[in-house]
Amino acid sequence: MFEVKERFKLSEKFLNEFRGEQPIWGPLGYITFKRTYARVVDTLDGIDRTEEYWETVRRVVEGCYTIQLNHCKNLKLPWIPYKAQKSAQEMFRLMWDFKFLPPGRGLWMMGSDYIYQRGSAALNNCAFVSTNEIEVSFAEPFCFLMDMSMLGVGVAFDTEGAGKVFVKQPDIGGYTHVVEDSKEGWVDLVRSILDSYVGVGKRPSKIDYSKIRPMGATIRTFGGIAPGPGPLIECIKNIETVLEARVGERVTSTDLTDLMNVIGKCVVSGGVRRTAELALGKPDDEEYLKLKDPKLNEQRLRDWRWASNNSVLAEVGLDYTSLGEQTAKNGEPGYFWLENARAYGRLKDGETWVDAKVSGTNPCAEQSLESFEICNLVETFPSLHESFEDYERTLKFAYLYAKTVTLIPTHNERTNAIMLRNRRIGLSQSGIVESFERHGRREHFNWCDKGYEYISKLDKIYSQWLCIPESIKKTSVKPSGTVSLLPGVTPGIHYAHSKFYYRTIRVDKTSPLIEPIRRAGFRIEESVYGDNTLIVYFPVKEEHFDRSKDEVSIWEQVENVAQMQHYWADNQVSATVTFKPEEARDIPRILELYETRLKSISFLPIMEHNYPQAPYQTITEEVYAQAEAKLSAPDFSNLNTDEAEDIFCDGDKCQLPPPHEQPQTEELPLVEVEEIEADAETAKTAERNPNDPVPAK
Repeated sequence: MFEVKERFKLSEKFLNEFRGEQPIWGPLGYITFKRTYARVVDTLDGIDRTEEYWETVRRVVEGCYTIQLNHCKNLKLPWIPYKAQKSAQEMFRLMWDFKFLPPGRGLWMMGSDYIYQRGSAALNNCAFVSTNEIEVSFAEPFCFLMDMSMLGVGVAFDTEGAGKVFVKQPDIGGYTHVVEDSKEGWVDLVRSILDSYVGVGKRPSKIDYSKIRPMGATIRTFGGIAPGPGPLIECIKNIETVLEARVGERVTSTDLTDLMNVIGKCVVSGGVRRTAELALGKPDDEEYLKLKDPKLNEQRLRDWRWASNNSVLAEVGLDYTSLGEQTAKNGEPGYFWLENARAYGRLKDGETWVDAKVSGTNPCAEQSLESFEICNLVETFPSLHESFEDYERTLKFAYLYAKTVTLIPTHNERTNAIMLRNRRIGLSQSGIVESFERHGRREHFNWCDKGYEYISKLDKIYSQWLCIPESIKKTSVKPSGTVSLLPGVTPGIHYAHSKFYYRTIRVDKTSPLIEPIRRAGFRIEESVYGDNTLIVYFPVKEEHFDRSKDEVSIWEQVENVAQMQHYWADNQVSATVTFKPEEARDIPRILELYETRLKSISFLPIMEHNYPQAPYQTITEEVYAQAEAKLSAPDFSNLNTDEAEDIFCDGDKCQLPPPHEQPQTEELPLVEVEEIEADAETAKTAERNPNDPVPAK
C-alpha cells in the first residue's frame, strides 16, 4: 500500500531523557491514555504490557517522519537527515508538553504497520458519503459507511437518493456465500444482499458464517476483541426487514437512514464500542423529521435509530419556526448550511468558492467534505501557551503532522481521487474558553487570525517542497473530548461543567487498571446498573474558569461559534450549544440571525437530572481538596491495559453509546434464506520559512 524503504528513528540519546518519566497529565490524563491509546508492546519475556506515553509519542513521531522520508525517497526529493532529526525531536517535545496532539485515531494508529500495509483510512477521523448517485450503485454508499466505520472512521450521509431506486424481490441463487473473517468479508456480504434487492446479482440461498473467528478472540492487526458472527447475522436480518417492506416501491429517506443505522449498529456490536453517524435530510421532509419521535417510532428507536444524529441541509432564507421548535424539544435536528460551506472558507475572507464540490459534512460537522471524502484532524491547545510566538511554533508541527497523513493513500480508490486532490486537513483547537480567560477573548481571536495566515504560508512552502497540491481547507474546531482529557483542558469550544467537579468514568470490573486506581486512593463504586463495571471518581479543578456552561447564555455561545468561523475555521466549527428552557424560544431567531455567519450548529437542552453516577457532578472546593489530598499517582507499568475504544468524535452529541444489549452468538450457523424471509414477513406485518525548504526543520 505504501512502500517503506527506510524507517526513521529518533536518537536514543534524545529518548533517554524521557524513559521512565511522565508528562504533566490532566486529572484523568494517564488513565485515559492507558485505557484508550496505549498499544500492546511485545516484550522479550513474552509478557504483554502496553506503552508508556514516551513510547506512544515515539511511535507517532517516528511514524510521521517515516512517511515523509519514504515520500521523498520514492519521488527522489531532497531529504536532510540532521534537519529531520532536529525537527522530529521538536515535534516530540511539543507532544510531550501537550502543546498539540494528533487525534485519537493518530495516537492509536500512527506508526503502526497496519497503516503502511492497509492505507491511511484508520488515521482519519471521519467521512461523508452521499446517496445522490444511488441509482448507479445502490450498495456503494452503505458499503462505504460500513467499511470506514469498521476502521474507526465516523461517517455522515444524506438522503438525496430517496425516490431514485425501485426495490425488487431478490432472485435466489443456488450458491452458498462463505463470509471471510475480515472487514472486507463482512462488507462483501452486505453488498451482495443490498444489490440483490435492486436486481444486481442474486441473493445466496445460504450464508456460511463459520470462518468468522469466535467471540472474544483477540484482533492483533487492528486491535480489539472479535465479536463473533452475531452482529453480522443480525445486520443481514435487519437489512431484509427494511427492504422487504419496500418491495415494489421506491426507496425512501426513511429506508436510507434505517439502512445506514442498521449498519452502524452492526459496527458497534461488532467490537467498535462507539459509532458516529450523522444523517442529513431535507428540511421539508416531514417523514424524515419524525424518525426519532418516540411517540411514533419507539421500537425503531430502540432497534437502530439511536445510531445517528439527524440534521437538515439548511438554506439561507429558510423559515426556521417549526424546525427550531422541534430542536428545542430534544436538540434535533441540527443544521448544516451547504451553500455556505461551498462558498466560504473563513467567513472573514468572503466568498471564494474554492470548495464548490462539497456535498456534506462529517458526523460532528467540523469538516466540509465531498462525497466519499475522509477528513484528517489534529488538535492544538492555545490555553497552554504563553505567547503567540509560542503558539505559532506549535502550529507548524501540528500542520506538519496533518499534512503528512495526506501522503499515504487509503485502500479506497474513489476516496483517493478526492483526498489526494484536496489534501484537506483540520487544525483544531481545544481549551478555547480557557484561552479566553487566560489571554482575553480579543487576543485569542487575534491569535486565530494571525495563526491562520501563518498556516496558509506554511502550506504553500511545504506543498511545493513535497510536490503535492495545497490543502483546499486547513482549519476547523473539533468537539474533542477524550484527547483533551490528556492535558486536562476543556473540549473544543465548550465551557467547563463547573469550577470543581467529579468526572466519573466506567471501567470493567476485570480491568487491570482497577487495583492501581484503588491503591492510588480514588473513590470507586459498583455500577448501580449492574453492568459489570465500576465507577471511578476523579476530582477536577478548572484552572482558567469564569462561568459554567449553565451560566452562559445561548446567544453568547452562538456568537463564540460565529467568531471562530470568522477568524479561524475555513472548514467549520463543531459546537453543541446548550440552552435553558426559557431560551428555547430563541432558537428560530438565532438561526435566522446567524444563518449567514455559520456553516453548522447543533443544540442540546440543559435538563435537570438526578440519576446516580452521572459523568459530571458539581462539588465544593472543600470536597475537592479532601478528595485530592487522598490521591497518589497510579502505577500502570507492566500492565496489559489494552482496552482501546475506537473514538471518532466525542463531543456532547456525536459520540453515541452502543445499544444496551449486544447480540450473543455461541454457534457458527449456516443461515438459510427461508429463515430471513420469515423474519422479514413478520416485520412487514408488524411494520519554512522560505530559507528553509525542508519540512524536517
